[in-house]
Amino acid sequence: FVFDNYYQTIAFVNVIAQIAHQQDHHPDLEVRYNRCQVTYSTHSVGGLSINDFICAAKINAAQSL
Repeated sequence: FVFDNYYQTIAFVNVIAQIAHQQDHHPDLEVRYNRCQVTYSTHSVGGLSINDFICAAKINAAQSL
């Protein structure tokens, strides 16, 4: 995800943190000045689970607000 500045990037990271807490499913985040890479994987299944896709969809929806 790409943003105009650091403040917007961190605000988005905080939204991700709220979603992750609500879903009890936490992604790996790589945060830079104006971008954030979000990576989901479920270690217990050795790859992607349905919960990864649900959480990713919620993050995509939140980014467009």
